Amino acid sequence: MNLYVGNLSKDVSDDDLRQAFEVYGPVKSATVIKDRYSGESRGFGFVEMDKKAEGVEAISGLNGQDVKGRGLVVSEARPKKKNNNRRGGGPGGRQRRRY
Repeated sequence: MNLYVGNLSKDVSDDDLRQAFEVYGPVKSATVIKDRYSGESRGFGFVEMDKKAEGVEAISGLNGQDVKGRGLVVSEARPKKKNNNRRGGGPGGRQRRRY
């Protein structure tokens, strides 16, 4: 089960996230999302757990709990949406005008 974890302190690492969730069961992965340019935490992350029942238990146990000074927001992660509105091509994705 994939979980979204929000309201993370800038000090929370992948290992901190893993340790918080391992109380509820085995963690496949724990990732704090970081800014591409600065490398700083963006304040949210994702945790993947083996079993759905363990994930549900982690949501109820950790949602609102204080980790490094901030109350976590934990929920089931939604699947990433495909963005079909993107236009390829020219500058700014606009079509060229012909006069």
